[in-house]
Amino acid sequence: MALLHAVTDLIAWLGWYVVPFILILSLIVFVHELGHYLVGRWNGVKIDAFSLGFGPELFARVDARGTRWRVGALPLGGYVKFHGDANAASVAGGAGSDPSVDRSLTLAGQPLRSRAAIVAAGPVANFILAFVIFTGMFMAFGRVEHMARIGRVELDSPAAAAGFQAGDLIKSINGNAIDSFEELQESTLMSTGLPMRFVVERQGGDVQLTATPKITVVDQGVFGKRRMGHLGLASSADPKDAKIERCGLPTCAAWGAAQEWFIVKATGTYIVGMFAGRETADQMSGLIGAAQMAGEMAKINLWELFSLAAWFSVSVGLMNLLPIPLLDGGHLAFYAFEALRGRPLSERAQEIGLRIGIALVALLVVFTTSHDILRLVTNGN
Repeated sequence: MALLHAVTDLIAWLGWYVVPFILILSLIVFVHELGHYLVGRWNGVKIDAFSLGFGPELFARVDARGTRWRVGALPLGGYVKFHGDANAASVAGGAGSDPSVDRSLTLAGQPLRSRAAIVAAGPVANFILAFVIFTGMFMAFGRVEHMARIGRVELDSPAAAAGFQAGDLIKSINGNAIDSFEELQESTLMSTGLPMRFVVERQGGDVQLTATPKITVVDQGVFGKRRMGHLGLASSADPKDAKIERCGLPTCAAWGAAQEWFIVKATGTYIVGMFAGRETADQMSGLIGAAQMAGEMAKINLWELFSLAAWFSVSVGLMNLLPIPLLDGGHLAFYAFEALRGRPLSERAQEIGLRIGIALVALLVVFTTSHDILRLVTNGN
């Protein structure tokens, strides 16, 4: 009986966490690699293989152009192998030593501008995917907005110390107009430990206030404890101060772009905050943490899972733009050096860079995975 319960629990865990994560990761990886594939094809590069997943091949088919479309047993990534590449990391090889390889069909044989476009197409495709998901969700459901009116001020909070009062209507933060309480929350998230200058409307007049969000550790259950900026303000509970906004395609697209830009800004703010000492690296999550998030969103509904997929897609796009050899950003950095020097870096330099990139990515995986495991153990006690 105990064995039956264990098997049932394992199946439930796989269904709620692993399967949703693999589905959204496969979607993100497929779109990313499709960006490389399409732009490569448009530039006349031959594609030898398009793989979803790594490791042993589960099944494959070869199309009329000679591209092998394959699915690997390990669904944690993917790659496009261009003609003449030595490996799936798009390291040039064979074009110079194998006379049977037509250089005009290789990535290395393309003009610098074309190579950069092909490499950048992967992250760009991730941004496009997120934009499409966000825009589609806004078109389907609209969005709920609350007026930037204060309903409650927590005692002994930064907001209370700054002089906020219930009923205040926030008009601007740091000189930027604020139209909703949601914008206040976003600004607070990106201003942890930094002073915020407010203009609020109170009894028909404007009042200027300054408050600095304090760093608060919030227990988010399976997601662990997170450091977040906290002002101590709650939105108005008056139904008149909340509304559901609907939108046509242009407006929804603008909202989708704004949501994506917020993720980019929040990520940049977090990275800057780490170097400035306002943030810590323990906020980062790896594959285990991402699977937990996917499972929790899947338990709510399918739309929340799609929303998480959009967030992940932006994150994958940004991560791949980091100037680390092995990632797309590393290739773009090599191309930038080539543009400045007038000639490519030597194969030896590129090989050393690739090894450094592999080491850095491996260290990141080890760090985030160990942090995820530690969080699981801590929450389990």
